Amino acid sequence: MDLVVTAATRPGAGETVLGESFKTVPGGKGANQAVAAARLGAEVTMIGRVGDDHFGTTILNNLKANNIITDYVEPVTGMESGTAHIVLAEGDNSIVVVKSANNEVTPAYIDKALDVIRDSNIVLIQQEIPEETVAHVSEICANLGVPLLLNPAPARYIKDTIIANAAYFTPNEHEAAILFNGMPLSQALRKYPNKLIVTEGSKGVRYYDGQQEVVVPTYKVEAVDTTGAGDTFNAAFAVAIAEGMALQDSLKFANRAASLSVMKFGAQGGMPTRQEVEENL
Repeated sequence: MDLVVTAATRPGAGETVLGESFKTVPGGKGANQAVAAARLGAEVTMIGRVGDDHFGTTILNNLKANNIITDYVEPVTGMESGTAHIVLAEGDNSIVVVKSANNEVTPAYIDKALDVIRDSNIVLIQQEIPEETVAHVSEICANLGVPLLLNPAPARYIKDTIIANAAYFTPNEHEAAILFNGMPLSQALRKYPNKLIVTEGSKGVRYYDGQQEVVVPTYKVEAVDTTGAGDTFNAAFAVAIAEGMALQDSLKFANRAASLSVMKFGAQGGMPTRQEVEENL
């Protein structure tokens, strides 16, 4: 659940500022990506955990309302749902995530959903779940020949084997700097041609096609809330790839979806439908 404060300025250490508003809205990177993909026309199964609290009930109902299959979203007894504490200020966001029930998305829990993974056109995963679970899913996908799109956020050390197992790897520029430990971005891109996709905010998306670096520009809009833009991008990219679009066309589709998502409040509030993206391409 996203607990969102809007303020004119972001407080520094030891500082208190007055906020303008507070809202509680369903979020979480995995759920955001699932909702965005479903609105773009994909058939989506979510694999995850919620707490047995009020937030958990609200999150589950929201997933169902967005036509997401929730057979593998089970409440954890006696545990709180995951929360994200978000400050919107100065045209951007700062976020603290408390994983709580998301820590119970274990390798053993994933194994319950092997048939779903086997039948998928693509699996989209992020890092608000345990590291060993991400590694386990990457091995499953590699063994089954199912493309894996790894959105490495929040950033943390990732084993080379996990990156090798992924079909696509989508850090933003800040996450890339952490993940590649000071390696120049151009060098990292060349190491993973057509796999490493780096999002650079208003500058667009960058990758190496085997011969040269390619920048796919974004679309300029009046931003209201940037929360969830990255999740929308990843979901739209996954949907396009699953449908067989070429890499560059998939990135254009994803950029357009992400740009539309920032024009309304809330991570999921602005996520566009398929019709809205196609009308604005």
